[in-house]
Amino acid sequence: MLRVAQSGQQVQPHPPVLEANGDQVLGELTIKVPAAHLHKGAVYELPLRYRYDNGLREDTVGTVRFQLGEYVYDDADKSLLVIRKPVAFRFEPRKNPGQLLARPQVRQLKPNGKVLKAEQEIVLARGVAQPSRLVVREVLPVQYLPEAASLEGGGTRVLPFFFDQGQSAVRNYLGTNVAALEEFIEANQRTERVMIVAGHSPDSLDSHDAQLADKRVKALLKYYQKRLDTDSYLNSLRSVRFETQAYHRRWDLFVSKVQASALKPAQQDSVIDIINDAPGGWTGKEKALHRLSYFDYLEQYIYPVMRFGTVAVKYSAPKRLQSEIYILSKKIVEKEVEADALTPEELRYSATLTPLLAEKQRIYETAVATSGSWEAYHNLGVVLLERADKEVSDRVRKAYQRRAATNFTLAAHRNPTAEMFYHVATAWHRAGDRLEALQNYDYAIKLGGPRLVLDKVFADKAALEIEIGQTDDALRSLAFGDPQAYQNVMNKALIYLMKENYEGAADIYQQALTLKPNDAQAYYCLAVVAARAQRPGDVGQFLRRAVQLDRSYAQRAVEDLEFRDYATNKVFTEALRQ
Repeated sequence: MLRVAQSGQQVQPHPPVLEANGDQVLGELTIKVPAAHLHKGAVYELPLRYRYDNGLREDTVGTVRFQLGEYVYDDADKSLLVIRKPVAFRFEPRKNPGQLLARPQVRQLKPNGKVLKAEQEIVLARGVAQPSRLVVREVLPVQYLPEAASLEGGGTRVLPFFFDQGQSAVRNYLGTNVAALEEFIEANQRTERVMIVAGHSPDSLDSHDAQLADKRVKALLKYYQKRLDTDSYLNSLRSVRFETQAYHRRWDLFVSKVQASALKPAQQDSVIDIINDAPGGWTGKEKALHRLSYFDYLEQYIYPVMRFGTVAVKYSAPKRLQSEIYILSKKIVEKEVEADALTPEELRYSATLTPLLAEKQRIYETAVATSGSWEAYHNLGVVLLERADKEVSDRVRKAYQRRAATNFTLAAHRNPTAEMFYHVATAWHRAGDRLEALQNYDYAIKLGGPRLVLDKVFADKAALEIEIGQTDDALRSLAFGDPQAYQNVMNKALIYLMKENYEGAADIYQQALTLKPNDAQAYYCLAVVAARAQRPGDVGQFLRRAVQLDRSYAQRAVEDLEFRDYATNKVFTEALRQ
């Protein structure tokens, strides 16, 4: 049985090189063996293993068994049996290089039956290709917020809150500013006036209660007054003036969110036409919105932020001269004087007076600890990213990036804008925490903002979705971004490549070259497309151009499994000598 099965055995992996799809290696084996091997009471098997780490480690991948119910007869040759076996195992960088192996065997089906193994293992596939390595993400440096020591004392603090659908309870998890509100009250800034507003979304669950917006206003008012009464010694319920307003069925607020969204101008116009002209009042307009092909965008990104409440606090603080700010800040950091020797603005300003990143970091850490201002959290995050960029150790660099992401998060929840949450997402993205990054890209979109910011958010969100293997979601994100942006064009072409639409991928990569004519990566990607489409002449042509533009692509091509079948090809080797 073993000899007959092996004599005509054919194994075809698909794709030819195992491919990492996010954190999983996914593929399929098509295995054909002669039907003549079949014998009652025994079965021919191929136990699959993936061996890596210089042969020191193995993962069990599964077993292919040619027994009744698991094989079919080959359509073209009825003398052959066929099994198509999905292959899946978890991907880690150390698993490349590696080999997918099988050692064929025949096993008796009776209890404790004998097993006869082949003398040699067979190699089914080598290594794991990573298409996500071709993802383009143009990382923009995060800028420091400008600092000044001569600011007038006081100002207005605006804290947005968001409510669950149909609910008025103040929640204290993602999307709230409860902690920021408590810190502000406990900081005892002299408060003059507090303005509280709240609204509701158009959906039936949120708008069926005519008093829901009023209940949300009352919930925020009650929460603020209770905290003020128990945690503040400088302010009191009698000294602070409270003003409230509930927004009922405000289509103008909805329209403003739509106009600040990533919907295309024509889609925005369609929404506005419905609001202006659809019959049936509030309910009729909302039902008409459901019929839009892009209603899922409204439901996911617009409706949640309509369930809002906002607390705006007007407060005053004494103004301070700029003299000796730097010296005082050093003393505050060293705990030689009390933190209130400088205002929060002055303390942050002192960080601009030193070029040393370590010293900037200590000043901003002190500013965070003493004032908790979003500006201090943001600029501390920028310092930590700059320190990460200077680190050689990957472990230390990741630690700095995670700390930066945490501080950007704290800044964003105190000043929630699309741009702030974009910084959070990119920091987590750089740190390798993809789930946190994806959630914060999503939250930035929901907040809405300038078109340029949203274009970048959708572009980087699409890049991340490709990296984690969610190519269909990535296409959807790209549809909301700038279709002419170089990053989006390159990543759309990569999705076509991953979906094995090689002609479409090549056309789009050529489009990228019209945007960036001397782009080495676009030429390299065209070489990968040609390799998969089995066009050796094009492989040499595009690879030669990529290496001419950037010599690093020669070494990259040598190590790339995409070109494994071309390693001894004269055209390939000559292209690398350019």
